Amino acid sequence: MTSEGVRLDGMGSQRRTHGCGQIGSAMVGEEIVVAGWVHRRRDHGGVIFVDLRDRDGLVQVVFRPETSNEAHQRAGDLRSEWVILARGVVEARSEETVNPRMKTGEIEINVHEIRILNSATPPPFAIEEDAEADEAVRLRHRIHDLRRPPLQRALTVRHELARAMRNTFDEHGFLEIETPMLARATPEGARDFLVPSRLQPGAFYALPQSPQIMKQLLMVGGYERYFQIARCFRDEDQRADRQLEFTQVDLEMSFVGVEDVLELLEILTADSCKETIGIDLPRPFPRMSFADAMDRYGCDRPDTRILLELTEMTDIFAGSEFKAFRGVVEKGGIVKCLPVHDAEEISRSEIDRLEKFVRKELGAKGLGWVRVDQEGEWRSPIAKFLSDEEREAITQRSGAKPGSLLFFQADDYDRANAILSRLRIDLGEKLGRTDGREWDALFVVDFPLFEKDEKGQLGYVHQPFVAPLEDDIPLLETEPEKVRGTHYDVIMNGVELGSGSLRNHRVDIQRRILEIMGYSPEETQKSFGFMLDALEIGAPPHGGFAFGFDRMVMVLAKAESLRDVVAFPKTQRGQDLLMEAPSPVDSEQLEELSIRIRATAPE
Repeated sequence: MTSEGVRLDGMGSQRRTHGCGQIGSAMVGEEIVVAGWVHRRRDHGGVIFVDLRDRDGLVQVVFRPETSNEAHQRAGDLRSEWVILARGVVEARSEETVNPRMKTGEIEINVHEIRILNSATPPPFAIEEDAEADEAVRLRHRIHDLRRPPLQRALTVRHELARAMRNTFDEHGFLEIETPMLARATPEGARDFLVPSRLQPGAFYALPQSPQIMKQLLMVGGYERYFQIARCFRDEDQRADRQLEFTQVDLEMSFVGVEDVLELLEILTADSCKETIGIDLPRPFPRMSFADAMDRYGCDRPDTRILLELTEMTDIFAGSEFKAFRGVVEKGGIVKCLPVHDAEEISRSEIDRLEKFVRKELGAKGLGWVRVDQEGEWRSPIAKFLSDEEREAITQRSGAKPGSLLFFQADDYDRANAILSRLRIDLGEKLGRTDGREWDALFVVDFPLFEKDEKGQLGYVHQPFVAPLEDDIPLLETEPEKVRGTHYDVIMNGVELGSGSLRNHRVDIQRRILEIMGYSPEETQKSFGFMLDALEIGAPPHGGFAFGFDRMVMVLAKAESLRDVVAFPKTQRGQDLLMEAPSPVDSEQLEELSIRIRATAPE
């Protein structure tokens, strides 16, 4: 007996015969057994209706006293999320009671016997499509959240995508090989998660940020085509599309050039999308250079379905009397414009809202704007600072006409592009300036190999093992900042699904790249010695890629956040609210690992 006095039963000799969502009108008259959770219970004047839910879906089961008085009485005790098993006969619903919103809405099950397998405490929120609960509440009660249809659909997409990718890899001769979770720390950009060694006091393993070095060593070892659905770890700040631990689909190929890898990536992406959610991506995928993407869209992961594009204005303001813009140019910054034509529906109050948004949310210094009215007059706080020649040049370059609204950013290269890129997406979606395509897949190629940090030192754009384009190798000695890498990204609907490149298989080029980035010979040997030694024993030309698997699921499932496609995610503060991790550990464990905790003042 439970605390409510309700008798619980085991399953006994009965086993369910069908999932709740598998039952249709063709089964009318059959006796079946179903099991699941009570989704909803309704008592209609002596007849009790229960929507029963399992992973397959919902089905209505009916308890009538004339069918089974005992089953009817026991159904009166049922509450939300109780677990039951029911035996009954499939019956057709009357025409007026058919529910077209349910997959099983044409039938119901007239129950002869019920077994209550478990009672349940009341759920903290409704197990519905849209739960009216704060995300922190849903994460704290993740088990309930996992019962909701959106998460069940997303995790099904996750499974289907992994299966589809494995099938394609197998068809193209790849071996699935696991690489270590405990490795050495290497300077790959983000912070490592460190694991103390009990057997080597004072020494630490690092959890892999990616299997980058290991997969290259596999190519040197002669395996030629490798893949892995790999768990990776990066101790970095969280975002909607970032988690401390994540999954990537990792691959590497030997004796290949860029075209070979891109052909495989296109097949893998298209086949996976077809197998997972039934979409046919047009092939071949369009290609866009990094420079073109930044010039036209302000980012290297453009959503080209949005028809708005940016326009370069830096040269127009190089000698301008408008000191605010000219001063930025003199300091090495840029001036760019986002033209929005036929923009009469954007009110002055909306412009003020956008200006507040870019200042507070995006770190802009301001938002310059010009409205061209129906008489061709320029209405703007900055119009009076612009000469006739500048107005004419802006008009020619932006295509401004009556009804146009021009937004300007004058700032350093990265910030100006990032602000207008975000504004482009927001306004494009708000105004419906799209080409109507649901899916937009493309390659972005020809990234720079190096970029300067705040101190002017050249560092890698993606990772230190990217090979330069063959034609640009001589520039390593003369103008390294102009060297292009063999890097390529796959973009879907404005989201970077993953990145890859050819790798340096020549040790002399790899050493020179590390030298340009400021590594001394001693630092190079300490951090990468084992990798450089491997390149000297006969490394084949090789290249690869890594899909952000969680991110790809997020796009295909049309989810808002990675937390909606991961079974047990972390919050933005890196906490697992269900398991209450991270948590303190016993002093005995710390002593065994030769670790002492230094107390810090609370924040």
